[in-house]
Amino acid sequence: MSLRTLRATVAAGLLLGLTTGCSSLGYYAQSVGGHLKLLNAARPVPEVLTDPATPDTLKRRLVLSQRLRDYAVESLKLPDNASYRRYADLQRSAAVWNVAAAPELSLTLQTWCFPVVGCVAYRGYYDRDQAESYAAQLRASGVDAGVYPVPAYSTLGKLPGRYFADPLLNTFIQWPEGELARLIFHELAHQVAFAPDDTVFNESFATTVERLGTARWLAERGSPAARDAMALHASRRADFRALTVRYRERLSALYRSAAPDDDKRRGKAELLSEMRAEHAALKAGPWQGYTGYDGWFAQVNNASFGVLAAYTDLVPQFEQLLSEQGGDLPRFYAEVRRLAALPMDERRRTLQRDARLP
Repeated sequence: MSLRTLRATVAAGLLLGLTTGCSSLGYYAQSVGGHLKLLNAARPVPEVLTDPATPDTLKRRLVLSQRLRDYAVESLKLPDNASYRRYADLQRSAAVWNVAAAPELSLTLQTWCFPVVGCVAYRGYYDRDQAESYAAQLRASGVDAGVYPVPAYSTLGKLPGRYFADPLLNTFIQWPEGELARLIFHELAHQVAFAPDDTVFNESFATTVERLGTARWLAERGSPAARDAMALHASRRADFRALTVRYRERLSALYRSAAPDDDKRRGKAELLSEMRAEHAALKAGPWQGYTGYDGWFAQVNNASFGVLAAYTDLVPQFEQLLSEQGGDLPRFYAEVRRLAALPMDERRRTLQRDARLP
């Protein structure tokens, strides 16, 4: 599992160009340069489809992507714009690599603040070596840090014109049908509503939309094979979520306890070892050797748990809010935008109250 979305804009880099120190200038330079290279590599989907050099397998995936994109507008009422109407082959396995960090004995993610998008719980790099170097610096200071590949990110639909619209990428275009649908719907949801400084709110909302949209797509237009594949993947994801939530709760209780720090460190190591053993048992049993989560367990630390929480912690509240709106998506989106405009504390209280959850 990876942190899939980076709220980055070219505008953010340009705004800080004359106001930051050398290290910050270097970071924003790679952000702006990396994003522009990505955009320059993108071509309109019809052009790629008619190119004799385009493999048939890629053509089929691009056709599917455009069906999903149309469905997002027609059935999910997501933005109708140039996003995901172009395709770029980046010649690498990820769009960016995110660095996330948390204290040694806490699950609270460190945040970094930027113009336009506010404070977020990750820092993205277009070069993996730069991401690894920064994570190493964080670890040397005594915090838990990890590097996570990001297959796609959203610019929130804030930049004008087709050139700046988010493109389809080689990093995810070959994903199974259900997973491709999830990603496209998730990223488009970020264009509907965005709350600066509130990663959990933003990601949980997008996850709610992706789940609803994918379920509808597969039920209405998905092939039997796609539905079966998604059901299997959903079962494994549910197992993964149950396992990690259980250990996140145990770690949180340990860190909150009055035990000495050395005892907490030992307890942390024991819990992570137990969790890895349970993962190995899942692989050997019901997962039938599935290796999709191996990377996560190999580098698991406090930051890893914080990243997972960002995607799901408020999903029950959003799902209940959608139900309160009678399943009407435009009304639901309007409510989410209203909440996004509130201060964070008021936003959370209102979401809890409006969703009628305890």
